[in-house]
Amino acid sequence: MKNFFTSESVTSGHPDKVCDNISDAVLDAYLKGDPNSRVACECSATTDFLLVMGEITSNATVDVEKVARDTIRKIGYTDKNVGFSYDDVKVLVKLNKQSPDIALGVDNSVEAKEGGDAFDKIGAGDQGIMFGYACRETEELMPLPIMLSHKLCAKLEEVRKSGVLNYLRPDGKGQVTVEYEFGKIKRIDAVVLSSQHNDTVSTETLRADLKKYVIDAVLPKEYLDDQTKYFINPTGRFEVGGPNGDSGLTGRKIIVDTYGGKCPHGGGAFSGKDPTKVDRSATYMARYICKNVVAAGLADECQIQLAYAIGVAKPVSVLVNTFGTGKLTDSALEEIIVKEFDMRPAAIIDKLELRKPVYSNTASYGHFGKAEFSWEKTDKAESLKKYL
Repeated sequence: MKNFFTSESVTSGHPDKVCDNISDAVLDAYLKGDPNSRVACECSATTDFLLVMGEITSNATVDVEKVARDTIRKIGYTDKNVGFSYDDVKVLVKLNKQSPDIALGVDNSVEAKEGGDAFDKIGAGDQGIMFGYACRETEELMPLPIMLSHKLCAKLEEVRKSGVLNYLRPDGKGQVTVEYEFGKIKRIDAVVLSSQHNDTVSTETLRADLKKYVIDAVLPKEYLDDQTKYFINPTGRFEVGGPNGDSGLTGRKIIVDTYGGKCPHGGGAFSGKDPTKVDRSATYMARYICKNVVAAGLADECQIQLAYAIGVAKPVSVLVNTFGTGKLTDSALEEIIVKEFDMRPAAIIDKLELRKPVYSNTASYGHFGKAEFSWEKTDKAESLKKYL
């Protein structure tokens, strides 16, 4: 049986990713000054304008406008002539304190009121469902289509910033379609790559350069053949881009941020949220659990759903699906996971060290599959092998 699966990624200069990067840079700035900061920061960007909004309670003092401008500069929007530039954009900051009703649920969990332990002190900051996933398709234990899409876009940014292709501008997108046969990777069927550029380069040169310096440098040759299709800047010109070409919004690329559509998504975005928000921290924990289950050999593919209620520390449900690859039944794995992994927000924050200002590095090219992050460790795998 043959089927095709496609995932996409975008560069840091994509308008939505500009907003994600600013939101996480603001979060990191507050965490550097006060690790217990409560932050929910979102941005909206359009031509020549940026709105930074949300709710923040912190003992730190942060120049939010400066953080935003510095982030835009690092991404590469430095030319006033493209309609969005770090030194020319109008920035409006509208930040309030965290709602006392939300703080009540976070600071006084149901379990703490009943005399629980130290990890019962923090309740979930909201209700919601979160998913985690891992599989054996790549060394990162991630689906191949999303990892290749991320690598294409990261390479696109690299050749722009290094000057190899100095006519490129920050906005760009990549997409990879992988053909599977009986659930196994067979080949790459289609590649889509689009990059913003200045007016000095011809479409023919652009296409040849992106094929040579990005696609050929990234995609595994063993998965390419003479039937692989390439769509490079398929509309031709792409001079107007970034927030000047399309409005941007924090949290609008949630599938890019996770598993490229290979796993369901609970709907909660990550960027700009401190770890008391289970949208972020519990999704990181779900990935950590799945990756360790797969690394331990308990399954070749693992998906977990967690669900929380506001003000309650323990998840209200845990559901595991190994798609028939588990060495144990899914219900048996659920029992093991509940026993081996503490999924209360305070325990997650402690285990994954989520008070550290590491979030700026998550904002582009996925929150998963990067070895630098604590939730990508497989330090529980060895102890889980006892259940085999």
